[in-house]
Amino acid sequence: MEFLGYRRENGAVGTRNYVGVFSMVTCANEVTAEITRQVKGCAYFMHGQGCAQTSVDIDRVNSTLAGLGANPNIASVLLVSLGCESSSAEKVARAIAKTGKQVETIVIQDIGGAARSVAQGSLITQEMVRKASALKRTPCPMSEIVLGLKCGSSDTTQGLAANPALGIASDMLVTQGGTSILGEVTEFMGAEHILARRAKDKKVADQIFQLVERMENRAMSMGVDMRGGQPTKGNIAGGLSSIEEKSLGAIAKSGSSVIQAVYEYGEAPREKGLVVMDSPGREPEILTGLAAAGCTLIGFATGLGAPQGFPFVPVVKITGNPNTWRKMRDHMDVNVSGVIDGSESLPAAGERLFGEMAEAASGRLTKAEITGYSKSMDIYMQGPVI
Repeated sequence: MEFLGYRRENGAVGTRNYVGVFSMVTCANEVTAEITRQVKGCAYFMHGQGCAQTSVDIDRVNSTLAGLGANPNIASVLLVSLGCESSSAEKVARAIAKTGKQVETIVIQDIGGAARSVAQGSLITQEMVRKASALKRTPCPMSEIVLGLKCGSSDTTQGLAANPALGIASDMLVTQGGTSILGEVTEFMGAEHILARRAKDKKVADQIFQLVERMENRAMSMGVDMRGGQPTKGNIAGGLSSIEEKSLGAIAKSGSSVIQAVYEYGEAPREKGLVVMDSPGREPEILTGLAAAGCTLIGFATGLGAPQGFPFVPVVKITGNPNTWRKMRDHMDVNVSGVIDGSESLPAAGERLFGEMAEAASGRLTKAEITGYSKSMDIYMQGPVI
């Protein structure tokens, strides 16, 4: 099976073809947003980080922005710096440039304010968009897809239909030589022992357990038992009574493939197949982490109807709840509620979803792209603002 993608200079294949406009620090967000508003064909990434943080988190900001710039859905990048932030535009630019992409930087304090910076940034990105527009989609094997796996706003139908259907689609991609990335460490607590059984070897299994322990210890350091805080109020209203029940449904989105490796947040996989990435479950941070890891497509299963997308990675929303399909139709892409009422088998739903995702990879817009519901993104931090 093939899809129509954009092949980059380094051989990677994108499902979209945007010029990226990235803020180096939260103080540059307004300029970043205005440049993107003025120049069609741009996609921005804004966040709340980049200064007054520990060196560990500043390093993460740099590596995440570099990963986002390396994402195959981005043709070239403009970095927007205030000028006095702790994050390093120079480091990020060098890392992105290694992929063969054009990278430019504007510094608001050097240029002399927001208005002049918007004007200069707009001229730079206009030329970048002109160059990017010359690239055409070409047939590419599905093995070139890097798929991110996400679920949220969970209910019972999600674990019974939407997540398992996504798991089947993920397995189909892996079988064809592609890559799937499972994140959301908080979403497999209580079921990590089941996930670990699918690890390639003991080292990978141990790393899965270590991710859970590390996440729990972070909460414990604040005097909070994370397992006592899950499921959420919305999950309970949706029929999920315990974190184990929630996690059993959540890990179903990873299918049945062997887990090849475990990676840190935003780290790009170095092998094909199913891998695990450290991340929280909240949308702004995990979607960013998946994009920074190189995901060119994201499958997002939801029960009650989570609407978030991502600025330059298509996010396919899947629901197995017929009420959500009816009430949240503006945000849902694929309806697998037939699995619940018996009108469609789970294997059939998974195969149909795989086809729908191939269509999205080839250029068909997702609901989140159509509505523009992709603005609230952020980077997963480990320490305090100082």
